[in-house]
Order: sequence, then structure tokens, then C-alpha cells
Amino acid sequence: MATCNVGGTDRIVRGVLAVGLTVLAALTFRSGRRVTGLLALVGAIGFGFNASTGYCGLNDALGIDTTDE
Repeated sequence: MATCNVGGTDRIVRGVLAVGLTVLAALTFRSGRRVTGLLALVGAIGFGFNASTGYCGLNDALGIDTTDE
């Protein structure tokens, strides 16, 4: 397993973004805008994964570690 590179405030922000994008996805799916809903859902899954595991592949590739914040 990879080490944690997302911590503190960064994790909270990603969690809030995941919830917000989930709501946006639900609303856009209900209004019939499937592409927008799908993109929002993909973003929600990505941010949710980052927030729940504490790991971000992009942070790892760029050498960013926010666990010390």
C-alpha cells in the first residue's frame, strides 16, 4: 500500500468536494444532463477516494505531501 500523502485540511476539503459533486451529479442526472452528471460523479468518486484513503496519485507524481499541515 502507498503511504499517505493527503492530510488535515486537504482531506476535509476533498471530502466536502466529494459530497458537493455527488449532490451535483444527482441533480444533473434528474434534469437529464447525463454527461455533466457522469463527470460530476467521476470527480466525486476521485475526491472521495482521496479523502477516505489519504492517498492521491497526482500528489505522489508531483512530490506533494500535505500530511504535515
